[in-house]
Amino acid sequence: MGCLAWPEMKLGRASLAQFYTGHLSISAINGYNVPAIFVFGDSIFDAGNNHYNKNCTAQADFPPYGSTFFHHPTGRFTNGRTVADFICQFIGIPLQKPFLEAQLEFMNGTRKDYPSNGINFASAGSGVLRATNQDSGVTSIQVQLQQFQTLVEQRHIDRKLIRQSIILFESGSNDIFAYFDPFGTPTLTPDAYVRSMLMEVGKFIDQIYKLGASRIAIFSLGPVGCVPARVLLPGTPVTKCYGKMNKMVKNYNMGLEGLVNGIPIKYPGAFGVFGEVYKTIQIFRANPKRYGFADVNSACCGDGTLGGFLQCGKEGYTICKNPNQYLFWDFFHPSERTYKLITKALWAGRHTRIRPVNLKTLANMTHPPR
Repeated sequence: MGCLAWPEMKLGRASLAQFYTGHLSISAINGYNVPAIFVFGDSIFDAGNNHYNKNCTAQADFPPYGSTFFHHPTGRFTNGRTVADFICQFIGIPLQKPFLEAQLEFMNGTRKDYPSNGINFASAGSGVLRATNQDSGVTSIQVQLQQFQTLVEQRHIDRKLIRQSIILFESGSNDIFAYFDPFGTPTLTPDAYVRSMLMEVGKFIDQIYKLGASRIAIFSLGPVGCVPARVLLPGTPVTKCYGKMNKMVKNYNMGLEGLVNGIPIKYPGAFGVFGEVYKTIQIFRANPKRYGFADVNSACCGDGTLGGFLQCGKEGYTICKNPNQYLFWDFFHPSERTYKLITKALWAGRHTRIRPVNLKTLANMTHPPR
């Protein structure tokens, strides 16, 4: 399949790493050069935006979501922290508030301005295509970007802070899952659909750079064809992952990496990293015991085949005794422990996990002002 990538990008992995480290200096001070993180994406990152959107039906603001770490529902679609949360903790800054929560507090006067440690704009159920799950009231990546842009234009977010921050982006799973919706009729081939997705990601990178972003971390999708909720689609296999879906995911991921590789060429003073989440999760699945998993196929919380027929917390759900032994918390989403393992790989992993440098190196980098 032909994936969207910047045609002028010819650097290999070794020269890419040299390009990055040659143009940036590594901070010698203790701690990291990251005062803030701005988060964009879907339920993998959503810290509760959908909870504050009363028109949205994609919700996780009820028990037992949040039960392992926060001990109450936060709107996160897992039993505890997400990858974005763990990255904050590794860096040593407070977790980002959902944009809609911060906006509410600012408008009713309980806070004087927006948080200085960044903001989480992610919305569960959203995609890189505007149309994905719009009937559920989710906030598309385009609207998330508009929310961010408005805060910048209104000077609630300083451009200097943006230049010093890290942008996190993960989106696309819902678009690909929706492609296989039995009630919809795709008008594009799988390849053309993926290209349309990548075009939107390219626009996102372009706009976020214009708003001042210098460090951009883009994470691949995980193996969406392996989520327990695949049993909701007719004709999907139960004893193995859905190959057609994972093929689209891999093609999209390949295109994402092409976009990341193009960042330092197309956008002077900016640099990006590509988090290889897909392969990281497949390694967990291939050798569960090594990583402490007893079950890498079924949801800890749900019901029916693979726990995939019912959302966790809905009437009739069942829950496992030890979520830490499950790769999946619910029918779509990893458990907190899985998220922690993924984050460790992204934070300090080698180029097979994240490239051209890991998040720890990215967080230590200083760079000349744009």
